[in-house]
Amino acid sequence: MNFPVLAITLDLDDTLWPFAPIGARIDQVLHDWMVVHSPATAAMYPVEAMRELRVRTFDDNPHLHYDLSALRRLTLAEALEKSGAGMDLLEPAYEAFYAARNQVEFYPDALDALRRIAARVPVAAVSNGNADLQRIGIGGLFAFQLGSREFGAAKPDPGIFHAACKRLGVERASVLHVGDHAEMDVAGAMRAGLRGCWINREAHAWNHAAPPPDLQFDTLAGLADWLDAQD
Repeated sequence: MNFPVLAITLDLDDTLWPFAPIGARIDQVLHDWMVVHSPATAAMYPVEAMRELRVRTFDDNPHLHYDLSALRRLTLAEALEKSGAGMDLLEPAYEAFYAARNQVEFYPDALDALRRIAARVPVAAVSNGNADLQRIGIGGLFAFQLGSREFGAAKPDPGIFHAACKRLGVERASVLHVGDHAEMDVAGAMRAGLRGCWINREAHAWNHAAPPPDLQFDTLAGLADWLDAQD
């Protein structure tokens, strides 16, 4: 399929890098930090207990699902309070989390493909996560980063896609949204009037009620190759 692509909006977690290793590292880093700075918290909330608290906090606060940073702070605040620790530890604990959160390992193809894509068209990061592209070191490859926290609503809300297109100065039909999630990325973007590209690294079947994606690749390099071929 050929169509004009004047700009790209790009998901981050599980599109440029896998999130599961980051999540596991975060759990251990936070526990190790608590062992040093708040042993009572570490004793009351070992890794699995802290993980369960984080899941419960997420489930109990659906109004904050667009703001993962706020949810993480709520989790840490409850753990510190219930273990008798001072709230002066909240921001240092959050910073320990956030440093680990931004230690990413790119998929083997992703960074080179991103550079190739960004050399062709403007790329904007549109994510429900809370990664910091400047900390990661790739901010210069993006026109801007629009997170659900900053926007006030998470994908697949059409508003976040529309806001990105407006900032890019490109009509929605000429913007390609690229991501790994069938609903939040592909179907959500296409309902919002953008083109949709599914990065389907694990060869899942398209079992979604929505129309299939305009493009599908098993790596981001596949998209870079497709863009090259449009010349």
